[in-house]
Amino acid sequence: MISKTGEYALRAVVYIVAEGKGAPTRANEIAEALGVPANYLSKTLHQLARAGILSSERGPRGGFRLAGSPERLSLADVLKPLDPTWLDCGCLLGLPRCSEVNSCPLHERWKKVREPVCQFFQETTLAEVLEAPSTVPGT
Repeated sequence: MISKTGEYALRAVVYIVAEGKGAPTRANEIAEALGVPANYLSKTLHQLARAGILSSERGPRGGFRLAGSPERLSLADVLKPLDPTWLDCGCLLGLPRCSEVNSCPLHERWKKVREPVCQFFQETTLAEVLEAPSTVPGT
């Protein structure tokens, strides 16, 4: 459901908050720790910085850090600058006029899932992700 870009963004932002401890974290360090392509991740991080999710600093001690509070930043906030249409929670097939009256073939089944999924991304904060226990290395 989430694009690879969105997945990388979520993983990187969680890493920045968990490992950065408020200090700038370099894109190369994040990419290496997460096992993702450095150039691709760097572009994604810059998009998040332009959107105000991250702040970036240049120079030998530069890097990326969270621009706001993890308690106030939802997963949807991180994903929206990268794929604004996905989180509109609209038609699964991307049809512009899908509704109760004019529905796509998946409308009835998707609407049962759509609301809880969108609510999850909109209500889950980065702080909650960081508080949750994990048994996966590197998370």
